Amino acid sequence: MRILITNDDGIHAEGIQVLERMARAMSDDVWVVAPETDQSGFAHSLSLSEPLRLRKLDDRHYALRGTPTDCVIMGVRKIMDSPPDLILSGINSGTNVADDVTYSGTVAGAMEGTLLGIRSIALSQAYTFSEEGRMVPWEVAEAVGPALLEKLVRTDLPTGTFLNVNFPNCDPAAVAGTKVTTQGKRVHGLWIDERRDGRNFPYYWLRFGREPSEVRAGTDLAALRDNFVSVTPMHLDLTAHELRDRLERAIG
Repeated sequence: MRILITNDDGIHAEGIQVLERMARAMSDDVWVVAPETDQSGFAHSLSLSEPLRLRKLDDRHYALRGTPTDCVIMGVRKIMDSPPDLILSGINSGTNVADDVTYSGTVAGAMEGTLLGIRSIALSQAYTFSEEGRMVPWEVAEAVGPALLEKLVRTDLPTGTFLNVNFPNCDPAAVAGTKVTTQGKRVHGLWIDERRDGRNFPYYWLRFGREPSEVRAGTDLAALRDNFVSVTPMHLDLTAHELRDRLERAIG
């Protein structure tokens, strides 16, 4: 199996190193093309107005000054002499669940692979904060991820679909299992902070200010709350099919 790995946290992120070790348990043909810098929140964006600067680290590791989407295209269309069988995006520092998937560069890497007709999986690890900063239990993904990936890569996926995997924030021994989930719903939690620079000019900073959400059973949010790994099947078709008949009647 030929595997291409990308992420949105950047080429030097700890999560991509964990993911590469997991991939090498399945194959010795593993390639890494990841952003030169952190691209969190860039979603499924392309670099159309700036050149893509590529830096070769070794024969199968490349850093790109671009987005996760750029990285997948560069890996498949330019760097690799034949397309991969599998694209893995992550492991992200922090979950990509509920509405957050629309902002996620990690999920976008899997989306782009799906557009290219390649089986793709996005992976993320939940974490908590302490006074020292983020406390990311990478050992959870590393403990339960390899066996899960083996099962997922053997599962047939319909055209235009991919998988979004999230690991819970707990000790590996406390993982309750794996659940196939639906996408949850959060209360919108992005706010604008107004601040002043050293010359008293205003500037603005996006911040998260989550309000409690109602967590529905069967969702990715519920699974992580209960220490389950969440596997959410997703598709690229954004059509609201249930509205088609109503709209046809309205405009007919």
